[in-house]
Amino acid sequence: MKFHINLQLFTEEKTEKATPKKVKESREKGQVLQSKEVNSALVLLGAFLTLKLLSSYIGASMKEFAIYVYDQYLNLDYLFSIKNINRLTLITLYNILKISIPIAIVCLLIGVICGYMQVGYLFTTKTLAVKFSKLNPIEGFKRMFSMKSLVELVKSFIKIIFIGYIVYRYAVNQLSTIFNMMLVDVGVIVETLIHITINIGLRAAIVLLVIAVLDYYYQKYDYDKNLKMSKQEIKEEYKQTEGNPQIKSKIKEKQRQIAMGRMMQEVPKADVIVTNPTHFAVAIQYDPKQFEAPRVLAKGQDLIAQNIKKIATENNLPIVENKPLARTLYDTVEIGEFVPPELYQAVAEILAYVYQMNNRT
Repeated sequence: MKFHINLQLFTEEKTEKATPKKVKESREKGQVLQSKEVNSALVLLGAFLTLKLLSSYIGASMKEFAIYVYDQYLNLDYLFSIKNINRLTLITLYNILKISIPIAIVCLLIGVICGYMQVGYLFTTKTLAVKFSKLNPIEGFKRMFSMKSLVELVKSFIKIIFIGYIVYRYAVNQLSTIFNMMLVDVGVIVETLIHITINIGLRAAIVLLVIAVLDYYYQKYDYDKNLKMSKQEIKEEYKQTEGNPQIKSKIKEKQRQIAMGRMMQEVPKADVIVTNPTHFAVAIQYDPKQFEAPRVLAKGQDLIAQNIKKIATENNLPIVENKPLARTLYDTVEIGEFVPPELYQAVAEILAYVYQMNNRT
């Protein structure tokens, strides 16, 4: 009898917020929070605002160009000669560039600023790497019918419907103006066309800007959702970052053993061992030629204290019982540190006693 178990039931859900390390790794792969709609809307808005600010300059340039073409070329008998066509082409390109370059510069600056504000500085080549999964037709169908594709489709429909409606409404209101353009001179025609174009563009840009704001919040939601981690993933990341707790514990234990061995090697250099007498032991050294104050060479509690006293006995070091001083030195002075001034008196008395026993000054 066979049992089929769905292992997905045991898959832990990704409910935890992404760690800084996960965000950094995703950023290095090119996965960043960015709404292309924001860039498009602001670039379009900037282009038409620039067009509005430079409308007088653009209108004058277009009027001058139109008059020049009508006066200089349309009355020529040899208009379609190679020489005249080449000259007319160069003049046309020159006027197009003269009008479009300021707008192009503004659009470029806005695009760079928007990209930097959303993403910051980022240079990566990982997005250019070949991914064979994209050639998989099954994965391709999944992407086509994914939630992201559906959202993009809905956005496209919304843009078409709203922008089409606004353009239609504005164009209907301007029909009489458009028909009357045939009765006015070239300058008025150019100004009217620029005015209509700017108004249509600004209205479309405002609609796109509203859509872009909504899209940015959706992209943020989708970005945070895709980066979410399970509790197990966070644990694994912590192990990779901080190391396996068991290994770290063994390393610390080894470090303690090494430090303990070094400390015990320093005990024979001490002048006196101050004890509790059974629970604490502190080894003190005083060399007035090298140091201005006594310092603690070693200290320990219980078993370590017994080992310190054992080494002291083997090296004929004096052991002095002073419970308050031993406990205070153990609690307040680290190994290798000097005795604080408030304990000078108590330590000096013990050293004096030891020196008197050994006939030292």
